[in-house]
Amino acid sequence: MDSSSFFSRQLHCIVIGAGNRGETYTSYALDYPQRLKVVAVADPKKAARELMQKTHGINTENVYTNWQDIVAKEKFADFVIITTPDKFHKDPAVSFAKKGYHILLEKPMAVSEEDCKEIARVCKENNVMMCVCHVLRYSPAMKKIKDVIESGMIGEVVNIQHLEPVGYWHFAHAYVRGNWRNEAESTFSLLAKCCHDVDLIMWWMGNKRCEKISSFGSLVHFKKENKPAGAGNRCLDCNIEDSCPYSAKKLYIGQFKQGNRDWPVSIICNSEEPTLERVTNALKTGPYGRCAYECDNDVCDNQVVNMSFTGGTTANLTMIAYTERICNRQVYVYGTKGQLAFINGVLKLYDFLTGKTTQFDLPSAPRNSRLTGHGGSDFFLFDSFMKAVATNDPSLILNGPDDSLASHLLVFAAERARTENRIVDVCKELPTW
Repeated sequence: MDSSSFFSRQLHCIVIGAGNRGETYTSYALDYPQRLKVVAVADPKKAARELMQKTHGINTENVYTNWQDIVAKEKFADFVIITTPDKFHKDPAVSFAKKGYHILLEKPMAVSEEDCKEIARVCKENNVMMCVCHVLRYSPAMKKIKDVIESGMIGEVVNIQHLEPVGYWHFAHAYVRGNWRNEAESTFSLLAKCCHDVDLIMWWMGNKRCEKISSFGSLVHFKKENKPAGAGNRCLDCNIEDSCPYSAKKLYIGQFKQGNRDWPVSIICNSEEPTLERVTNALKTGPYGRCAYECDNDVCDNQVVNMSFTGGTTANLTMIAYTERICNRQVYVYGTKGQLAFINGVLKLYDFLTGKTTQFDLPSAPRNSRLTGHGGSDFFLFDSFMKAVATNDPSLILNGPDDSLASHLLVFAAERARTENRIVDVCKELPTW
């Protein structure tokens, strides 16, 4: 069916949190203005909300510093996009659901089990559609893995191995200097980074339930005791900066001089247009210019999660900071009749009976789309959510409240296993998810 046939009218949305992800999702309205109009925004940062206002032509009376002022009004849009910092997801999600807004909620749902449960419960009670931004479920490669498993081509799945290579400088940017560096201020890294990945494994396993889970991990490298001799407290004032792979000067000024004005350079400029002066000033005074060994980070830089599913099927997830490629996930699915391997963007099936290897062609996002993140998955997720709202058909959303809650609870169970140094019996501790 032609995508345009889903839309009999222009949908209206509200944005709560006008940072990078809010900007990303709302770019759909720039590509398809006949389908979507951003009609209101709330963000405490003046530059962020003014940029959103300017980009989408939002009326001044609908530009707010806080979301409470919006939810206090009568419902005036079809859905709300919530892209606030992680620990501020629950209250707006619950409040807007009670007002009847459909919700696109950035992952993770929330930073506690109880808050996740409340969000799912309230959305179901108020009959609103909620889509947590597990964008990888919408990745053509990850969907194809799901389809192949369900087709029976590789027989019964016996084991899944999944690698999330975060990327050495990406980890330093986001989890050492950035918003997700400190568990008390945000959350633990498995939830912030890999709830995507636990969700994928659960989704691929289908009707098989995770029965037991264990996990090991720690912060190995980015600690004060590992600071190189002679290093300064800021990269711009460091005598050995040129010999450090985690130099903020190399990362931000280097990328700016190479022509990059987008992530991660744009992040440190607080929604203002990056200039060399602004980038330099940010490194002189802001958190992103700190020595990577002198930050208040405490989240794991490596973690493994081991899962045992119904019937003895197993899965392993590895998250590691120290990699060349950024979030270039690798997946192996081992079945009784064949195996799947997804490496460097290529998905192949090896058939044990014929000895033949099949490489799958994978669709990509439309060429004119600004939603290119996660290999085009950002587009496919947002487009699916839009179609679901336009047609009032929740089946077009691949991860409703129950699925999202289930995979989040597995993430919390894995972290409990790590911190308590034990195997968590999921069946006993999460009997009904």
